[in-house]
Amino acid sequence: MKAPQQVPTRTASPFSSASPAVAVLAVGAALFLAGCGESAKLPPEVTVGPRPQLAEPNKTLIPTVNVAPAVGWTDVAMPTPAEGLKVTALARGLDHPRWVYTLPNGDILVAESNKPPKPGGGATDGGDGPVAKIRNWVMGKVMGRAGAGVPSANRITLLRDADGDGVAEVKQVFMTNLMSPYGMVLVGNELFIANADALVKVPYTEGQTSVSANPTLVTQLPAGINHHWTKNVIANADGSKLYVTVGSNSNIGENGLAAEEGRAAIWEVDTKTGEKRMFASGLRNPNGMGWEPETKVLWTVVNERDEIGSDLVPDYLTSVKDGAFYGWPWSYYGGIVDARVTPQNPAMTAKAIAPDYALGSHVAPLGMVFSRPGGMPEQFASGAFIGEHGSWNRKPKSGYKVVFVPFIGGKPSGPPVDVLTGFLSPDEKAQGRPVGVALDKSGALIVADDVGNAVWRVSKAK
Repeated sequence: MKAPQQVPTRTASPFSSASPAVAVLAVGAALFLAGCGESAKLPPEVTVGPRPQLAEPNKTLIPTVNVAPAVGWTDVAMPTPAEGLKVTALARGLDHPRWVYTLPNGDILVAESNKPPKPGGGATDGGDGPVAKIRNWVMGKVMGRAGAGVPSANRITLLRDADGDGVAEVKQVFMTNLMSPYGMVLVGNELFIANADALVKVPYTEGQTSVSANPTLVTQLPAGINHHWTKNVIANADGSKLYVTVGSNSNIGENGLAAEEGRAAIWEVDTKTGEKRMFASGLRNPNGMGWEPETKVLWTVVNERDEIGSDLVPDYLTSVKDGAFYGWPWSYYGGIVDARVTPQNPAMTAKAIAPDYALGSHVAPLGMVFSRPGGMPEQFASGAFIGEHGSWNRKPKSGYKVVFVPFIGGKPSGPPVDVLTGFLSPDEKAQGRPVGVALDKSGALIVADDVGNAVWRVSKAK
């Protein structure tokens, strides 16, 4: 590949003048105790909805680690759809499919991706502290075919279901030699791709099944050691601006806030020039984004902080206000101070605004797409589908499913509804874990499953 051409950027960050946070408490040689920790003390429903009842922090010496071991699906097994829906395997045999995007002609692009290598070799771990080592060691043991240390395919695959039966007849390598690709968006005749280290673009002609052009650099993105490496991108209505998510480089800034420069944020990027500005900050790990159809407001789903209890802190769905600060790392849910973060920053905490809607603690929402009438049953006509990748820091487990949050008047209007379940087996092994979600050209729901190595299509039952 040719070296991409760079265009100007400008940056700003709430971390630019902050002091490093205190390191996580050492736990020595406690790796073999990594499964220890506290059980949930409140029912899960108290951390769901617009006004969650939050538990008191409960930090334990050994973090709770309770991940479902990855086993994958058998050749014919698949997740369970809600009543009135059916599911088909649009494609199986993929390599860690993380994100999906629908092109105007109906083709589905799938980003097959895993975390990038750590600078200097090895897997990224978001820090070298003992708690990080515990987490990474356990993840590597239990994640199996999902897992840490598996090289990224670094490619995008095209799926085409020409006859509309829910099974792709074409599974074609569309693009290779990327850097842990994730989000994708088409603007005019240019396809933008959010790599782990940069936003790039390539020319696209409708109907083409592969790309031979070398990507052009639009703007660099915070990279290096990537505690949260996934980066998503969407465009506004006229395609003049792009919005890119960048997760934090730690749980609560324990790698030092200098390492958080430009992170825990959503960036606005000028499509033509690549110049960028920070649109919103204090978002620990934003992923899925979408424009609410009625109000045209930007919304996102965010993974909140870990290691202060099974019921803290709820992951959330929120509208995103230009210039707003959402609290990370100093506070959560507005002004609730996280006492672990040192030094404190009362000025930033005072600015923090609370998110709109709690999805539940540690459910790990990644994918999000707003529904539209017609493609799914009427009860799913207005709201957001959310792919919940599943917890690692909670007892009992949470997430591991796709849910729907109904909306009325541009706001969430009720509790989450299960759409696709069964990713956990009866003995709590992960047959799959949902990540990105999208609507296909007909309005059916498309779900990337990075443990099951499949892409699922959910539609009306006939």
